Amino acid sequence: MRAVRRPFRSARALTPTARVRRLRRRITVLFALTSAAGLVAMAVLAVRSDGVRWREQLDQGMSADTNWALGLLETDEDGRLDTEVLLDNAGTACPPLFLLSVPAASGKPSVTPAPGELVVEHAPRRPCLTLPAGAVRQAAATAVRADEPRSRDARTADGEPVRMFALPFYPPDAEEDAAPQGALVTVADASAQRADHRRLTWVVSGGCALLVLLSAGVGHLLSGRAVRPALEALDRQESFLADAAHDLRTPAASLRTLAETALRGETDSTDVHRRTLRLAEGMGTLVDGLLTRARLMSGTAVLAVEPLRLDQLVEAVVGDAADAAGEGQRVAVRAEQAVVVVADPDLVRRAVANLVGNALVHGHQPGEPAEVEVTVDGDGATTAVTVEDAGPGLPPEVAGALFDRFRSGSGSTGLGLSIASWVAHAHGGSLRAEAGRRGGARFVLRLPAGGPATEG
Repeated sequence: MRAVRRPFRSARALTPTARVRRLRRRITVLFALTSAAGLVAMAVLAVRSDGVRWREQLDQGMSADTNWALGLLETDEDGRLDTEVLLDNAGTACPPLFLLSVPAASGKPSVTPAPGELVVEHAPRRPCLTLPAGAVRQAAATAVRADEPRSRDARTADGEPVRMFALPFYPPDAEEDAAPQGALVTVADASAQRADHRRLTWVVSGGCALLVLLSAGVGHLLSGRAVRPALEALDRQESFLADAAHDLRTPAASLRTLAETALRGETDSTDVHRRTLRLAEGMGTLVDGLLTRARLMSGTAVLAVEPLRLDQLVEAVVGDAADAAGEGQRVAVRAEQAVVVVADPDLVRRAVANLVGNALVHGHQPGEPAEVEVTVDGDGATTAVTVEDAGPGLPPEVAGALFDRFRSGSGSTGLGLSIASWVAHAHGGSLRAEAGRRGGARFVLRLPAGGPATEG
């Protein structure tokens, strides 16, 4: 019989973002559990300390009462207990006071009496706290057997909580190793103390629950702040990959189509070479723009600021753009004075080149040459480079998101304007788009004359 092979089912793969968010949840749970463990330990310690405290307070009061009563206890000439003085001077009904003695036969150090063997010498007729039969004998026998005072929790016949205290006593002139002659047992009402203890327990438990919830919220907030850089880095990585895949797909397909056409010999080789060169230059510019944008987004592009003549830089950029644009395209530069700015020359050159290139490509009416005017001026605190064209203007539907990738509104990737905006903000400046005087678009790049507040 052939074994049936079951298909392997791997666990659902999680994206890096999902893994980071799962890590955040785990950090939150771990933080909450750690806080809960500490709070529960403190709560248990507080509740136990309160329970020991109120029991010790009752025991101290009952110990004082029984020791005072023990001073009134006398014995006759035959060694028998005489309770007359005790009963004449002490009210034994509330709190109840019981006197129990050990039979003579069992009053030896080697013999420990059972609870039923103890003799009740005195019991209040109408005690304010009624105990079950045998509870007092059991408390007295425990103290006599231990040869030291003993206390214990108990309940009345009605189920109310009480505290019992038994004090062993010895015959007059007893030797050091003599056995107790009996025990005095008193009872104290513990209802109020237990009610206070129960309220404290609920308050501490509720406070711990609230603090655990608060710590979970704080842990969630702190873990979110901790993983935020990782999420931002992953978002930048995914954005870069999406940009690269989106922008390189079309030119790569065009190159493949052009190569297949050339292999079939369906077009002139000179035309193929010219189109290939144009596509290669476009892909190089695109890849360069993608890498620049990725460095700016990740913060790895450190600003190498230095004083530079902004008017000369703009003139050089405009000259290169005019030469590359070909005949018919007109680009004019107007700089009334020398403008000096502290900035990164390479990044500023790229931002200005992107603005001028965008105006040359999109800033003209169909079938007409582009007319671009570039103005450089400064007022001491800030400098501005204004690029204005005579094209159709800005589409209203993309005016609000013009500097986002893939939002140029004219079929391009929008990376040029996005990079220019990033360069402006990296220097502490701004890039604004508005309607021009000639109906086209006007882009105003503003840079602080003294450079960015913090380099990089």
